[in-house]
Amino acid sequence: MSSDRHSTDPLKFETKLLHFGGEIDRTTGASSVPIYQASTFHHEDVNHPPVHDYSRSGNPTRQALEDYIALLEGGVRGFAYSSGMAAISSSFMLLSAGDHMIVTEDVYGGTYRLLTTILNRMGIESTFVDMTDLEQVKAAIRPNTKAVYMETPSNPTLKITDISGVTNWAKEHGLLTLLDNTFMTPYYQRPIELGVDIVIHSATKFLGGHSDVLAGLAVARTEELAAELKKLQNGLGTVLGVQDSWLLMRGMKTLGARMAHSEQSAAKLAAWLQGRSDIERVYYPGLLHHPGREIHEKQSTGYGAVVSFDVGSGERAKQVLNRVRLPLVAVSLGAVESILSYPAMMSHAAMGAEVRQERGITDGLLRFSVGLEDVDDLIMDLGEALNGA
Repeated sequence: MSSDRHSTDPLKFETKLLHFGGEIDRTTGASSVPIYQASTFHHEDVNHPPVHDYSRSGNPTRQALEDYIALLEGGVRGFAYSSGMAAISSSFMLLSAGDHMIVTEDVYGGTYRLLTTILNRMGIESTFVDMTDLEQVKAAIRPNTKAVYMETPSNPTLKITDISGVTNWAKEHGLLTLLDNTFMTPYYQRPIELGVDIVIHSATKFLGGHSDVLAGLAVARTEELAAELKKLQNGLGTVLGVQDSWLLMRGMKTLGARMAHSEQSAAKLAAWLQGRSDIERVYYPGLLHHPGREIHEKQSTGYGAVVSFDVGSGERAKQVLNRVRLPLVAVSLGAVESILSYPAMMSHAAMGAEVRQERGITDGLLRFSVGLEDVDDLIMDLGEALNGA
């Protein structure tokens, strides 16, 4: 695995999670960022406006979170939104009618829905390609192409995109690059260091980590992009509330410990699944023969906590979902409790059945987000469900 790339920073990533600059309130010495439950701010001197004037435009609690994620991702400025899709849709508003974007083919279903049912009506075109093949990315360029949108590992089949390969090519053609880093988080993968312009998170997942907050984050690589994202965040009003900002910061403090524990368990679960004769296929970047594993290891410091596997049919998948006792059977991932999802009916229901099949999202595919339970208990529970299905 590659080493920590923050060689010029004396603090390691796990330390930054706790010492990010806003961990102590400078006014009172409080051990967490105060919740500024205010919609507007007094102008003491109208000739010298305060830093914050209206909470849609900026709030001290949200600002602490935005500075926090910018530090972790290595960008110049962060932005907090009301959901992951709000972060994605706001970032896509950098494009204009007539523009074209190249997108990972097995992208999250909500992103697919946004591109194919909303942005297409606004004259923003998309081409979905298999980004495991850089030549397919290059072949998709058009005269009106303005951006490339990556998701690596992809959701839910964990396909790997060569981030540096894409960003180097994109720069040659003046293209904006965006990457959904939800699965890896900055703990394992920092795309800005690999040339990505905007990094996006559904912070509802691993960053929040407790299934109790809905949030999205974006980080800009340059001040110019940051200024544009700020205009969009303020203009669209897609901001995260202060209570959720505080909850998200609290969750992020334990990101390192949670990710490390869950990854160890995920690796054991994936190996166990691969050894079963009744599982058609297992998807996990840590498995020896996972496609793109070598590329993933060059650009990431870990394999993550999500394991997808095909049980053979939709009927059997539903039986497994109804039989497990420990994981939540639910939409979402990245929490302290394990979550077992059914992409065909949950995260990727927005994709037509034919499109899902083309992307390897079969009716028998299940996605297991491994939490903090004892992995032997998870394996026992899943084994009983599989044996009975």
